[in-house]
Amino acid sequence: MDLGLGGRGILLTGASRGLGFATARALVDDGARVLISSRRADSVDAAVSALGGGPAAFGVPADLAEPDAAEELVTAALDRLGRVDGALLSVGGPAPGSVLEVGEDAWRSAVDSVLLGPLRLVRALVPHLAEGAAIGFVLSTSVRQPIGSLAISNGLRPGLAMTAKALADELGPRGIRVFGLLPGTIATDRITEIEAASGDPAAARSRTEAAIPLRRVGRPEEFGRVAAFALSPAASYVTGTMIAVDGGVTRAL
Repeated sequence: MDLGLGGRGILLTGASRGLGFATARALVDDGARVLISSRRADSVDAAVSALGGGPAAFGVPADLAEPDAAEELVTAALDRLGRVDGALLSVGGPAPGSVLEVGEDAWRSAVDSVLLGPLRLVRALVPHLAEGAAIGFVLSTSVRQPIGSLAISNGLRPGLAMTAKALADELGPRGIRVFGLLPGTIATDRITEIEAASGDPAAARSRTEAAIPLRRVGRPEEFGRVAAFALSPAASYVTGTMIAVDGGVTRAL
């Protein structure tokens, strides 16, 4: 199936590894050109190299929590790619903890990175988007049901999901699509770190898999292919919706 990605320019944040990198890999493999970003310059450089470098892949270190990052990223994307036809916005997971455990400083920090950072980038990017462009938000299954010990995610991700739906209403008349992606447990470095912190990674993985209808965690490339499709012209009538990529673990519709 031709997704129609050939020659299109896509900006991806939080994409030096994990789900963002898997999406960048799928996009490049299908002919798109990408500019990826994350906070660490060495991670960005390594990811760009793994993607084959220019003219298919470029990178810029950036922290979306910084007020100037949005304009800098959009300027870099336009300069390196020549055009921007879409974006996948992802930030690192907020600090763990229960509602009663997490302090206000952690909440304020997460609002800057999880909520305001992506919104600044959308505002900076939208004036440069044409009909047929797409904006995707990498969210979490916490949009639909709470996850234990992730109070901040449970609080902020649903709000960002509803904001994405509102953006779909606002940008739809211009032919710009907006959607969210809800990954379940995917075998990224972050999941490996969480399992290791449990003291018994194998047991932690077994408990996780037992709760997933497919009885396994996802692979990053499985998420990346879905994200690349949703960003592509092949998904031209998909907007305002949340797409679960979770092996069936979400119990809500």
